[in-house]
Amino acid sequence: MAPEFLRQKHIEYIQSLDNKQDELEYWLSEHLRMGGVYWGLMALDLMGARDALPREGVIDYVTSCQHPNGGFGAHPGHDPHLLYTLYAVQILFIQDALDVIDADVVAKFVTSLQDPETGTVRGDLTGDEVDTRFVYAAMQCLSILGKLDEFDVAKAVEYIDQCKNYDGGYGLVPGAESHAGQIFTCLAALAIANRLDLVDKDLLSWWLCERQLPSGGLNGRPEKLPDVCYSWWVLSSLAILGRLDWIDRQKLREFILDAQDDELGGIADRKGDMADVFHTHFGIAGLSLLGFENLEPVNPVYCLPERIMGRLKR
Repeated sequence: MAPEFLRQKHIEYIQSLDNKQDELEYWLSEHLRMGGVYWGLMALDLMGARDALPREGVIDYVTSCQHPNGGFGAHPGHDPHLLYTLYAVQILFIQDALDVIDADVVAKFVTSLQDPETGTVRGDLTGDEVDTRFVYAAMQCLSILGKLDEFDVAKAVEYIDQCKNYDGGYGLVPGAESHAGQIFTCLAALAIANRLDLVDKDLLSWWLCERQLPSGGLNGRPEKLPDVCYSWWVLSSLAILGRLDWIDRQKLREFILDAQDDELGGIADRKGDMADVFHTHFGIAGLSLLGFENLEPVNPVYCLPERIMGRLKR
């Protein structure tokens, strides 16, 4: 029998995260702060408790991380980066507060990161790291802002297609092994571009459903341990493909619920480990996709609440 979903404990756990400023770990995790706000806010929203975090405080924090070039850093004083810019836009979209930023300036920052020749996208203005995560982040960000027409979608789709492997999956870059996280970013980007016709849906669905282990949990690639976060990366990909019924939903639910901290709240990567907001968010998002625990529905492409998707500008 599956454990009870500890809704109130999870709400209190997320609320407590900003009250640990006397701990070294708080200051060593500055680079995760914007992501942490998004993960916590999303988990709360799916539990019907978005107001457990003060709306104005959240908005003020996000805007304090923006740079003049439109990009956002992980925390005030951190350099602008595409991933944190996406988190910022997602947070403001959830809070119905996109009007506090200049969409044109943010879009200019995002589009400046795309290589017009290859379609690849960098994470920031100074580095040369490119991979499929950044293509997805750029496309989702611009889609929310209603600026996707300023991005070379066709070139980006060509690049994603070059990252497809013989097993139907996708890697970080062309030639890299298939990985569930990258498969999600590629599928979601293709969904935003309306190009899921490029996907071998049956072959990829088999690869994804084979990620479920006897414990009920999912791993990200063969011969790896199961991890609660893949309850999102694998499950959302199957949802995009219309194949959620290709795994044992009840066993996955039990795996996620077993990873809860029954004293302090939060969800860990697996049973017995320490809870964190990242796995709490993706565990709850996975449960939402499964249709359990009376959670708000989550959109599998954007990882945003379905209730706000009608505001999408694209």
